[in-house]
Amino acid sequence: MNGPEAVVFDTDGVLLGTEARHAAAWKEAFDGCLAAWQSGREGRPPRPFDALRDYRELVDGRARLDGVRAFLASRRIALPAGTPQDPPGCGTVHAVAARKEQIFSEALRTEDVRAFADVPPTLRQLRERSLRCAAVSASRHARALLEAAHLGSSFDALVDGEDAAALDLPGKPAPALFLEAAARLGTAPARAAVVEDALVGVEAARRGGFRLVVGLDREDDPHLREALLAHGAHLVLRGLTELPAVLQGGRP
Repeated sequence: MNGPEAVVFDTDGVLLGTEARHAAAWKEAFDGCLAAWQSGREGRPPRPFDALRDYRELVDGRARLDGVRAFLASRRIALPAGTPQDPPGCGTVHAVAARKEQIFSEALRTEDVRAFADVPPTLRQLRERSLRCAAVSASRHARALLEAAHLGSSFDALVDGEDAAALDLPGKPAPALFLEAAARLGTAPARAAVVEDALVGVEAARRGGFRLVVGLDREDDPHLREALLAHGAHLVLRGLTELPAVLQGGRP
């Protein structure tokens, strides 16, 4: 067998430059609740959210509720789960998730969405080679964001947060989102590649048995590179320009 016949791309940080917005929204959501969470507790207040390290290790690539749970666990904060009807706030897991969603949605109304410069030419090359492509995201905004970045018609399949909720798919590091994308492309994981920048996403792709797992380190950060490899990436690229050649080779 030659190279993969299909490619599954993560969205934020791989296709779209939206990861900084997500990180900023998470920081505002969490840090704005620190005083409420400290109330009645002794000792030092919980450590603020680090928009680089905490974003990468705790929330990047995860569904919102899973991201909230991971952050709270890292700070030893216990909150009731609440319900999906909870308004944005600090009192329940669902409320904090809704708070992040509100902050992120407001940012989207005032800021443009852009695809990375290497995305359109890479997708064109893959299409010319008859490779099927899918986009995957835990975010419910993914479809609208891809449309805003003029990438809506560039993929043969899309699996986003709306699909995950409708199909009750577990979030990363479970491989369910990637497996659903492969199924929609009509291929087996053993014949497909995944491109991911999130640690939990790379782990999910390896768990799913994908033929090639490509980690993406656009910041050329040696620590991130090492972490991506440790979580299961077969190789790490600095951008998508090299991807067509890598896929043609089939394996690193």
